[in-house]
Amino acid sequence: MRKRLTRLESYVLAQTLMAVLGALIIISLVVFLIDFVELSRSVGVRADTNFVEIFGLTLLKSPAVILQLLPFVFLFGTLAAFVDMNRRSELIAMRAAGVSAWRFIFPAAGAAFVIGLTTVIALNPLASLSNARFETLRDNMMSNYLAAAPSDIWLRQGDKHSQMVIRARSRDMVGSTVRLNGVSLFISTVNGQGDLEFSRRIEAQEARLIGKDWRLIGAKEATPGAGAVSYDSLVIPSSLDARAALARFAPPTTIAFWSLPNIISRTEQAGFSATAYRLRFQQLLATPLLFAAMSILAAAFSLRLMRLGGLTALAGSGATLGFVFFFFNSFCGALGKSEVIAPFAAAWTPPVLAFLSGFTLLCYTEDG
Repeated sequence: MRKRLTRLESYVLAQTLMAVLGALIIISLVVFLIDFVELSRSVGVRADTNFVEIFGLTLLKSPAVILQLLPFVFLFGTLAAFVDMNRRSELIAMRAAGVSAWRFIFPAAGAAFVIGLTTVIALNPLASLSNARFETLRDNMMSNYLAAAPSDIWLRQGDKHSQMVIRARSRDMVGSTVRLNGVSLFISTVNGQGDLEFSRRIEAQEARLIGKDWRLIGAKEATPGAGAVSYDSLVIPSSLDARAALARFAPPTTIAFWSLPNIISRTEQAGFSATAYRLRFQQLLATPLLFAAMSILAAAFSLRLMRLGGLTALAGSGATLGFVFFFFNSFCGALGKSEVIAPFAAAWTPPVLAFLSGFTLLCYTEDG
């Protein structure tokens, strides 16, 4: 079995990767410019910041957005590569010489699949860390502005013996420690019949998550049928750690791939629905197939148009294809989040459909 690419396949693969790199640079610059303008409007006019700080915030935020747009990078990059080679009559010469389109399309699809694996394994965690740093810096810059309009924060933790609901007026970070201010804790225990019974309520000026404990400052505890008891300091065991607690404040798209299984387990253990996290996890697992499907679909689509002489309509058709896929992917994601369909089906249906569409079109174009 042949394991090495021929010189012809290597050439087509190199041309495709160069076009994909060009599409990545263009989309990255557009994303960076939009994020810079948006942060200048939302943060710059409400906080005492300068150009360098806004520029730094943009550098931290943009990677996560760019990763979400990578399917379009492969779509438009592959389209551009095959259009350029068709304009130079290179693909026409290859096919006239009897070279099958399968030979120069699937190496590019394989490279897209490998890049997808790298994106999920390495780039996604880095982008998540960058985005988390962005959220922290932005909150610190806008702390005075946000203080004028606080919103309650809700957490929940528990196990098979008890459940605890935590409400706080605000939160911040003290070093690597999560601190909640204006805290109310509602604690229930599981009775012999498996039902929850309210057992006590604790009010505290602040709560810090240190290790596996909530350390409450200025606490006042009340139990049914008894008076309130005050404490200068009170320690309550926690099933959360700092990473898990911070994840409750962030959307699933900001959580690293490797952290999602643990977040899903802890969320379900605390009694919350983990559907959004499961959907995100499945979407990341489907990323390599999605990248490969975009490459195959773009290549097959461009070949079909070239046979029909559709050079002028190629760019518009590719853009339309991208927007249709974006709408369909968002639609499936909305159905998955609302639990209309399973997260697995919502995440895998768009890439599988794109792959089968490209494969079918390529078969029809190449084999008639």
